Amino acid sequence: VQLQASGGGLVQAGGSLRLSCAASGSTFSSSYAMGWYRQAPGKQRELVARISSGGSTNYANSVKGRFTISRDNAENTMYLQMNSLEPEDAAVYYCFVAVTTRFFWGQGTEVTVSS
Repeated sequence: VQLQASGGGLVQAGGSLRLSCAASGSTFSSSYAMGWYRQAPGKQRELVARISSGGSTNYANSVKGRFTISRDNAENTMYLQMNSLEPEDAAVYYCFVAVTTRFFWGQGTEVTVSS
């Protein structure tokens, strides 16, 4: 499984960004759960959002109501719509695919939020 994350960048507080994560590889299946972690300098890695193959979602409390995770199984792509961004959201965002007990990771895309 290969994952390609994109969409990060610099945005002002209150702004929006949409991250994308394209999955490929012969072993990838739309039946796998996917999601996003983030890690800011000096902080622990944090699970931001997760989506099951059927579309069930879970969010970190810190992003509920502001972020929306979705997936297009036909395109093997997952999205993270981030609205009302705050300086605390600045981090490198990593997408993942959970294949039973094994995780595959994208390369990370950096989000910078200016106050």
